[in-house]
Amino acid sequence: MGTWGAGNFDSDTAADHLGDLAGRLVTEVTEAMAGDPVELEPDEYWGVTVPCNLELLLVLDRQGWVGVTLPAPEVIRAWQKTFLAVWEATIDGLEPKPEYKEERRAVLNETFERLAEASAAGSQA
Repeated sequence: MGTWGAGNFDSDTAADHLGDLAGRLVTEVTEAMAGDPVELEPDEYWGVTVPCNLELLLVLDRQGWVGVTLPAPEVIRAWQKTFLAVWEATIDGLEPKPEYKEERRAVLNETFERLAEASAAGSQA
């Protein structure tokens, strides 16, 4: 086992643990995107938690710890296209206020874009 510092994430074991955790987040999103689109609707579990998983991946990536691997930017952008197509097709059925709909759409797009940018930056490092 290699240890390179006193921090909580400064060892091979910690990096393996972090890699497993990030991998589970990516696997959940991958499976949700490949599953029944109904499950991605805005009021369904994956419709709420997919963006949460993406945000958690961003938080982990920003720390710069060894062990976090993001999907390729092309994968993230494909997820974005799939997710937002379902969102656009179903959000009006929930009768949101126009302001909420506009703000939520912006947040969703921004989340996917920030993750794709982080992935692209990481692949160039």
